[in-house]
Amino acid sequence: MLKTPESMKHLESAAVKALRELLEQVPAIKIVDIELEPVGSDRGVDIVAHIDLSGRRHTLVCEVKSSGQPRHVRMAALQLRNHMVHHAQQATPILVAPYLSPEAQALCREESLGFLDLEGNARLLFDTVFIERLVASKPAIERRELKSMFKPKSAQVLRVMLRDPSRAWRVTDLAQNAGVSLGHVSNVRASLLDREWAKVSDGGLFLSYPDALLDGWRDAYEPPAGKRMSFYTTLHGGAFEEAARRALLSERTTRHAAFASFSAAHWLAPYGRTGAQYLYADETGVERLHAALKLSSVSKGESVVVTLLKYPGLLHDTVEPAPGAICTSPVQTYLDLTVAGERGQEAANHLRREKLTWSK
Repeated sequence: MLKTPESMKHLESAAVKALRELLEQVPAIKIVDIELEPVGSDRGVDIVAHIDLSGRRHTLVCEVKSSGQPRHVRMAALQLRNHMVHHAQQATPILVAPYLSPEAQALCREESLGFLDLEGNARLLFDTVFIERLVASKPAIERRELKSMFKPKSAQVLRVMLRDPSRAWRVTDLAQNAGVSLGHVSNVRASLLDREWAKVSDGGLFLSYPDALLDGWRDAYEPPAGKRMSFYTTLHGGAFEEAARRALLSERTTRHAAFASFSAAHWLAPYGRTGAQYLYADETGVERLHAALKLSSVSKGESVVVTLLKYPGLLHDTVEPAPGAICTSPVQTYLDLTVAGERGQEAANHLRREKLTWSK
């Protein structure tokens, strides 16, 4: 990857310090010297450490990456293998990055790489030395980057791809179908490739690990922004469903409202009923629901909860499991259920088993 001199100089200095501190924890290891390669060096690695282990000399060669995403782990593995073939066949290869997720750490093990990150995670195995340290913390920038993948505009791209994960997309077609700019698609594409949740074929970009993508989205999920409104209606059971379906189906070309959460799950993969009905809507949808369902505002004891969406893009990704039963997609319904308490989690797991399984 392209390294900017100033940022990499700071990162490499931090990497040297972290490596030195880690090695000094082992009494049998004496550090002979640690060489920091200048940016632009043709030796192919960033740090070379020479140590003495109870009278035996050993060399550690380190590649420093500014990102610890899986794609960059593979790049580092390739660089380190190439260096060892030509310069240091008996050395121990190590990847150093600001942060390595559990998935990236697993990939390091698969590639037979030692690893060290600046959060404190480490694994070194050579001669008689075995060091392993795992920490639970995750840097704020990593959390922000993950959440940015699932912001409203980016989420529209992901919803389109998750409809058929094996379909390959050209950037322009994906932007058109998602209703976002080419720039948004390009950013999502880069993030998916970095995490190896997607690959590129001759036909374009496709999801190679949709389950991993959905897991990541679930873990970072925040309910859609909007105004939550509580209502009461005298309509119940079949009368409510009939009135709601008429309102939702009133305009086929543009979706203004949809069943959400438990109410959507009732149509997609029934698991258990709740005492309230849940819907998403834009301003037009709220007006239609208010009239069709005879809604009256209440402060407690609501039987209908409507969220007036700040970003109504998710209403473009709906399904119709029965005439007029316009529901949020299985992906959106699953995500909403995961943050709806214990019963919601159970319903989410059931929905995922029924509607969100993909062939490997």
